[in-house]
Amino acid sequence: MRTTPVRRSALAASAAALALLVTACGSSDDGGDKASGDGGAKGDKTASAAPAAARALTAAELEKAALAQADVKNGKVTKASAADDVAKDKIKGAQAECEPLAFAEAGVPLGEPAATVKRTWTEGPKKPSSDASTEEAIGSAFDLDKALVTLASYEDGGAEAVIEDVRTAAGTCAGGFAFTAVGQSAKIAEVAEDQAPGGADEAVAMTMTMTGDDGDAFPVKVVVTRKGSTVVSFTVLNLASAGTGKDFPFPTEISDAQLAKLG
Repeated sequence: MRTTPVRRSALAASAAALALLVTACGSSDDGGDKASGDGGAKGDKTASAAPAAARALTAAELEKAALAQADVKNGKVTKASAADDVAKDKIKGAQAECEPLAFAEAGVPLGEPAATVKRTWTEGPKKPSSDASTEEAIGSAFDLDKALVTLASYEDGGAEAVIEDVRTAAGTCAGGFAFTAVGQSAKIAEVAEDQAPGGADEAVAMTMTMTGDDGDAFPVKVVVTRKGSTVVSFTVLNLASAGTGKDFPFPTEISDAQLAKLG
């Protein structure tokens, strides 16, 4: 394992990756949450669709429905920082058909949402075994997931359209795509299907393999779900995986907790 888990290429690859990796061990607690196609991604298409009359949640309702510290047994939930909240006009896909995936990776809502809310979650530290070597202990210290959770509500079937756009793009762009985020060039070498987590009306789950200028590659987990008129996307990095390039499991504890709050 490399002793420097956050590589330069990982930091430069995209604005979303930069924000997640840099803030993973040092996000400040603002206290706000305590108060309140083929070869693409596998999605849950069999669940019942949202009622046609489902209305978009307001910003205040999304705030109440967003993940809070009291909802998790492990780790820390905070409101997204300015670095995590990338503006839509700062993301540009090299191929228009792949742009929905670039937005999803960066935690940027697709379409025209009525309201949006973002949260971050950082996994709690893992204890190495008593007989762990120094290298294993260092690896355990950095084996932490960091998630950017984006909630967006939509009127008039907008949520369903978002899921369809992401699903189509995942199939079309399975062989990879390029985009820019806040002026930084990023390249996804592959988009592989994952098992979608439960609890949503629809879900698209992907592992995106991101590559840096030096050719190093690391996985990013991206899951886009719909519950009624609300789309919740999860972008997850693991600090150790960013250094080693090894795969890691998507933390379903976070999607379970967040989707449960939406009813």
